[in-house]
Amino acid sequence: MLAFAQTHLSAAEQSIKEEVPIMQEKPAFSFDESDIQNNKGMAIVAYILFFVPLIAAPNSPFAKYHANQGLTLFLTCLVLNVVLGFIPILGWILLPFANLGCLVLAVIGIVSAAQGGAKPLPIIGKYTLIK
Repeated sequence: MLAFAQTHLSAAEQSIKEEVPIMQEKPAFSFDESDIQNNKGMAIVAYILFFVPLIAAPNSPFAKYHANQGLTLFLTCLVLNVVLGFIPILGWILLPFANLGCLVLAVIGIVSAAQGGAKPLPIIGKYTLIK
């Protein structure tokens, strides 16, 4: 009985693979390759000090995109720290986890910038504050 089910399951999987084309993941944003190579460093710095790329590379869409992500991350972490800092006991317990989440998002952004990508940060990446 088990062999019969596996045979029919694998046949069904095969027919699904044949019918459904594999979707290629498209990049969220596309930038000029020379802009990416020239401003990778600024994009990485954007997650530490978001305003530096705005001053050092104001005409780079790639650096500006990561500066926006860095600003959004900074404001999110600031709000989380202020709100959770004022909530007694429960807020103080949750505060280290929120800061750890901020650190994880910053690392994700830095890795994306270092690879020349422009993938939005999870949860907060869809907001555009800098145009």
